[in-house]
Amino acid sequence: MVRTRRTPARSRPTALAAALTCVVALFTAGCTGDDNDGFRPGAADAGDPYVPGHGNGGYDVTHYGLDVRYDPSTDRLTGRAVITATATQDLSRFNLDLVGLDVGTVRVGDAAADHGRADAELVVTPRDGLPRGRQFTVTVDYAGVPTAVEDGSLGSGGFLHTADGAVALGQPDSAATWFPVNDHPSDKATYDLAVTVPDGLAALSNGVPGPKSSAAGWTTWRWSERAPMASYLSTLVIGDYRVVTGTHAGRPMVTAVAASLPATGAAATSLARTGEIVDFLASRFGPYPFDSYGGIVIADDRVGYALETQSRPVYGPAFFADDRPNPGVVAHELAHQWFGDSVSLARWGDIWLNEGFASYAEWLWEEHDGGRTAQRNFELQYAKTDWSQPSVEPGRELMFGTAVYQRGALAVHALRRTVGDDTFFRILRTWTAERAAGNATTADLVALAERVAGRQLRPLFDAWLVGGSAPTLP
Repeated sequence: MVRTRRTPARSRPTALAAALTCVVALFTAGCTGDDNDGFRPGAADAGDPYVPGHGNGGYDVTHYGLDVRYDPSTDRLTGRAVITATATQDLSRFNLDLVGLDVGTVRVGDAAADHGRADAELVVTPRDGLPRGRQFTVTVDYAGVPTAVEDGSLGSGGFLHTADGAVALGQPDSAATWFPVNDHPSDKATYDLAVTVPDGLAALSNGVPGPKSSAAGWTTWRWSERAPMASYLSTLVIGDYRVVTGTHAGRPMVTAVAASLPATGAAATSLARTGEIVDFLASRFGPYPFDSYGGIVIADDRVGYALETQSRPVYGPAFFADDRPNPGVVAHELAHQWFGDSVSLARWGDIWLNEGFASYAEWLWEEHDGGRTAQRNFELQYAKTDWSQPSVEPGRELMFGTAVYQRGALAVHALRRTVGDDTFFRILRTWTAERAAGNATTADLVALAERVAGRQLRPLFDAWLVGGSAPTLP
């Protein structure tokens, strides 16, 4: 993600709201202790202090099948989610994250399940307990007017109604505002999406485009993401867009620019370089990790950031202000396809693994494109860095702070200077290959770098990522 500004906010339900799950659960399957048969409820929180109330325990999702219909004239969304998961404990009850929408029926397998709500939690009690290791499906029918999720420290995300449609986007919040989900990046899954909108509107999302169909004034767009995806990387963009569909390197390429933006302006010009930039990054990071390419530029000024939504980043209009091309932001979001999307966070305190590498990719691209060298950018950033702010565990208020992005990039270049180019890029390619489609931590990166380099590197990482004073230049 790249942010350009903050937005005013009100608080999302967090830890207190999650705790209220037990109140609702008293009316379904009980709240405390193990059940008589030894089965017990899944946790109503993933336990990540950066996003209290997000995520759930007791199961692992493997696939979301989403079928939604959205009417911009009423701002009403109706949906059915078919979620395939595996119990990771003997499970009597489990939660899904869902913000603001009304739930009609819930089924676990073929049987109706009891369900209740506590703010941003949907509590599901199946008719029978789910033994550890059992795969099961949950079908949720839901509807309502989706809402944005606004956080006083992290800004806005979620489902935004626009003049011509809607945008579902945000980090770390967005997914739970338009479908029931285990909303934490540690539980990645594949996706199939069918979204029905009025004829004439585009409905854009992640992955490979499927066949479109129309009936009675409505068009259904279909998308499929077969690589595991963290929930915050899902997106839905509906409205009047110039959509260009083609291929690149044998894979589908779908780009779209809001029709209200100039057809040959900076946004379109920058987005048109997607294939070129991906090919350059692949030469440094290893093979591109997904089955499709693309990007979307929206025209809504409320979105003051760009986000690395998997296979199809979304860019806010501020990045192309004054009609100036900005391939750097495209390089940043495309670098995330390796660092953040394919290799995803296990916990938000390690977000520098996403942003430090993506920021460094901007330096690599700028040098390749005839601008400042990576070394010069390193020198300039080193001189102005506040070393009191750590990159790792920056604190919730500074999840998207300069230390995460720019100090993180400094650490990456310091590693390069220390081990040399050949070993450095071998570390990066080994990381993206071995950790592809999974999750990782800073400790995992340090261990891999030491293994590939054949030397101790922990002191280097400590100095550049968390040390309280300027490290010695390598």
